[in-house]
Amino acid sequence: MKRSHQITYFILSLLKKWISSISPMTRYKLSNKLAGFLYHYVTLRKGQAEINIIRAFPDWTSQRVNSTLQGTYQFFSHNFVQFIAFPKSWEGLKIDVVGKDVLDKYMDQGKGVVFITGHFGAWEILGKWLGEYAHLFTGVAHRQKNAGANRFFQEQRELPGTKHIFRREPLEKMYDVLTQNGILGLVSDQDAKQRGVFVNFFGVPASTPKGAALFHLKSKAPIMLGACVQTGFQRYRIELVPVIASNQNVEDITQAYTALLEKFIRQSPEQYFWFHRRWKTKLDVK
Repeated sequence: MKRSHQITYFILSLLKKWISSISPMTRYKLSNKLAGFLYHYVTLRKGQAEINIIRAFPDWTSQRVNSTLQGTYQFFSHNFVQFIAFPKSWEGLKIDVVGKDVLDKYMDQGKGVVFITGHFGAWEILGKWLGEYAHLFTGVAHRQKNAGANRFFQEQRELPGTKHIFRREPLEKMYDVLTQNGILGLVSDQDAKQRGVFVNFFGVPASTPKGAALFHLKSKAPIMLGACVQTGFQRYRIELVPVIASNQNVEDITQAYTALLEKFIRQSPEQYFWFHRRWKTKLDVK
């Protein structure tokens, strides 16, 4: 590991030790200060986020767009602080779960579950809950270029019952999760370039990964979408929803879960990570 990467790991570890030692309310106040600083002084992707919100909600006033953008900074700053303090920050959380009966039914089939989420809500808390529930939750994650940051994030996520597979690793590893009746977690709402399938997202064609639909079709494992919504201070609601497509093909399945994700976002738009270039790839109409 490079010296600079070792330093990154050391700094993140110190940060974890400090943030874990303070109270939940102090962490919340700290995250609000961080959000204010980022909103006013770190403009990377801020303009992109504003463009995305306007594209998703073209009838909104500029005041509402700006209010949602500020709320997004606040929400994800708090998410980050909570994640850094795992597992200490898990203590005292009140989590309501809707749809657990559906997940129970799917797990009883013994085929595993293809579990989709997006960059919405507290997905790290969702992953931890799934790990405690199934004792075999494996999330497919992006490997960080900084080896120190990658090691730290992996340690934070690999709590009891939760494992990692990095993108570009052999697909057999992912199918093995399903074969062992585990939950395979996929974050499936980023631009997939021309190799993706185009489905409507807020009425605009968006290139979307095919992976979730393909795992479902090839493994016959049931497929569902989940989200963890913050409902108050230290309070969250996890919603687990079956993905029901009009036809069993990649496009219809992908459209079905994308529509479910959009529904969640419309209910709590400040809890969506608007900073990605979601509509970067354009549909090539010939």
